[in-house]
Amino acid sequence: MWSHPSLALSPIQGALAVFALFLFFSRVLASFLFTCTIKAPVVGHRKWFEPKSLVRFRFLTRGKDIISAGYRKYKNEKFIVRRNDADILVLSNRYLDEIRLLPRTVLSNVHAQFKNLKGEYTYVSVVLNGDLHTRVLRNQLTPQLGYYVERSSAEFDQAFWDDFPQAEDWTVVDIQAIARTVVARMTGAVFLGYPACRTEEWLRTSVQYPLDTFQTAFTMRMFPTFTHPLLALLLPSRYRVRKHMRKAREIIEPLIAEHQAKDKDGANEIDTLLAWMVDHASGTEADPAEMSSRQLILTLASIHTTAMALSHALFDLCAHPDHINPLREEIDEVAKAHNGVDFLHQGLPRLEKLDSFLAESQRFHPPVLMAPQRLAMKPITLRDGTHIPQGTRVAFAAYEVLMDPAVTSDPERFDGFRAYRRREQAGQLRRNFMVQSDKDHLAFGHGTQACPGRFFAAAELKIVLSRLLTEYDMRFVEGESRPKTFFLDENCFPDPAAKLVLRRR
Repeated sequence: MWSHPSLALSPIQGALAVFALFLFFSRVLASFLFTCTIKAPVVGHRKWFEPKSLVRFRFLTRGKDIISAGYRKYKNEKFIVRRNDADILVLSNRYLDEIRLLPRTVLSNVHAQFKNLKGEYTYVSVVLNGDLHTRVLRNQLTPQLGYYVERSSAEFDQAFWDDFPQAEDWTVVDIQAIARTVVARMTGAVFLGYPACRTEEWLRTSVQYPLDTFQTAFTMRMFPTFTHPLLALLLPSRYRVRKHMRKAREIIEPLIAEHQAKDKDGANEIDTLLAWMVDHASGTEADPAEMSSRQLILTLASIHTTAMALSHALFDLCAHPDHINPLREEIDEVAKAHNGVDFLHQGLPRLEKLDSFLAESQRFHPPVLMAPQRLAMKPITLRDGTHIPQGTRVAFAAYEVLMDPAVTSDPERFDGFRAYRRREQAGQLRRNFMVQSDKDHLAFGHGTQACPGRFFAAAELKIVLSRLLTEYDMRFVEGESRPKTFFLDENCFPDPAAKLVLRRR
């Protein structure tokens, strides 16, 4: 049969066309099969007869606009957004005082993240078997924060010379790659200790494992559940996740054995979070494979979010250079009053303008638009009669709350010293606005399930930024401006191609 050359499909084009049709019809079928039982308005539809599948696909790239539209219309109530893999009930933050009191057995952040990560296919099921990886943050890292900040800072002192350019001429750098490596080293010094935190194998594993886990989960969320068993066999990123897990076990098992041998000799001490976990594990938590998986899950929760916050802060400094000199003056003043190790213990909390700047950068560029996220483990009826069926995904519009004029005056204007002035005007005692948790500030969650590692992450950011501001000038590449922030579903991340120009002062 004759066909016009311009209409003929190559084998690859034909395969892509078949794939697109399969994806479309499978999503349509899944939409008909899924029936939402939540009594709340649905946002994201442009026309009343629009199919659910189209709305779900739109959320992929227009999630920010959809959440924003829902918040403006229903900010004191509730609404539903349709994500590819689930309908999510977005509650007003007025419910938080009631919600935060519900235990994990009723409303669980762990189960919500497990589903977000497609945990049955990305090998993170250990999070459901025990909470050793969060106990170590609550019971060891935060109570002994000063000790671990010292370890992290010592590793940064070396990373500063290894990873940042030392030339006095302007040098273009991939600041996001540097941030990931430096944060991985600083975090690794606390998790595993030296020299493991500096080895190429661990750095590559701890940086790439979160990326491949997210890629696997995100790809699978694009497809209906009945396709997942087959799809899981076809994803290269999933095979890379397994490779990272094998490599992590090769690195971590000898460290476990070394710690246990010292313990038998009576010469052991708790010097890393891994050591604490080994000593406090129970049941299957003590299995070396499971212990390795938990270490990787800690990297999943810590490295990229902190590295992105660091990159965003540097981009914002270059976009708003009027903040640089006041921050340098504060750092210099605090450093003179608190020398050496004292700067870490007493000085960091007194970098109040820097903390305010970080809070403002985070307000404009959070890691996710909806936080916290929870899964209803049981049917819930709130005091006003709102019924949340078992299995419902629950979230809050954290970004929209902070961009609400009722919460933040002139919210579209970047003001790095906004929180600093607010505290001074109110006569408040010193507080770290970046890591605060309340109904109007949900970046790190809220209540008993708020992020337990946020204080350490804030300390890391202040350590790095205080030195970079002191020892470097920085600007954008010639002709470029503040990089855009991209959105996939509710996830936010900076333009991966964005770079900076640095020069030693």
